[in-house]
Amino acid sequence: MPVAQSNLRGALLSLAAFGVYATHDVLVKFLGSSYSPFQLIFFSGLLGFPLVTILLMSDRTDGNLIPRHPWWTALRTTTAVLNGIFGFYAFSVLPLAQCYAIFFAMPILITLLAIPILGEKIGLHRGVAVVVGLIGVLIVLRPGDADLGFGHLAALLGALLGSMTSVIVRKIGHDERPIVLMLYPMVANFVVMALALPFVYVPIPMEHLGLLGCMALLGLVGGLLVIAAYRRAPAIIVAPMQYSQIIWALIYGFLIFEEKIDLWTGIGTGVIILAGIYIVLREDKPAVSRNRPVLETRSRFDFGNYPRISLWLRLSERRRMRDKVEGLAGREGDA
Repeated sequence: MPVAQSNLRGALLSLAAFGVYATHDVLVKFLGSSYSPFQLIFFSGLLGFPLVTILLMSDRTDGNLIPRHPWWTALRTTTAVLNGIFGFYAFSVLPLAQCYAIFFAMPILITLLAIPILGEKIGLHRGVAVVVGLIGVLIVLRPGDADLGFGHLAALLGALLGSMTSVIVRKIGHDERPIVLMLYPMVANFVVMALALPFVYVPIPMEHLGLLGCMALLGLVGGLLVIAAYRRAPAIIVAPMQYSQIIWALIYGFLIFEEKIDLWTGIGTGVIILAGIYIVLREDKPAVSRNRPVLETRSRFDFGNYPRISLWLRLSERRRMRDKVEGLAGREGDA
């Protein structure tokens, strides 16, 4: 397949994926008005767990489930669980466009956190992009002018914790088995939410249970579409497509929740997106970033109840390499 055609297919698949993710977030917001984040994460994870388990069972590499970096794994598991709680809460109380605007700051935060955790060095260009992106966040929040609540704090904490999760995966990902990195946050999510459930449980009618099932399915479908996109196009093409979610936020917010984006939120969102895209473009140059922490993440902001896209990709790549080696060995044996 020609490179241009493959890249186009990758871009279209990623656009479809982030449209699916946006629909998932609409369900989070809709159900969040009736249920706590603990209950939503518990049931969405529970309904999606069988399908994820099938994916995890495909990892036939030798080894056990004991992490090689237990403290980093514990920290990453904790940040993933808290990220989910804050993220679900933010979507339930804030307009969709505001949530996306704050979560879009994650590439900027990842770039900053990569300095102490990965030993990354930031040059002038990316340094300016980080400052501009943070100014964009301030434009969206407008401290001292707009009415800020716990929802805004939750979104900021969710973005920060999600960024830390991404950088930790980048730090230990080459040493740990993908199944270890996938399984610990999912199990921790299940245990923590189950412990909190008796205190927040609200009976769920059948139609809402169906929406929870749809939410779990959309999360998995979105992940599979992103994987398909990365198999056809490089990260430099796929990664910026996540910003298309702001379009879905405007459409869904207006049609379903009667939300309107104000001028300053629009300006701040544009500044954040431009800064994030610039960081991604700069990191595609090997001489600029040794670790390329934003591109290597390969995930949109996630809530810890599904495996990260980068880990799915690594697992599938290992499986393909193993099948290739076994195929070559079989042909040599026949010869």
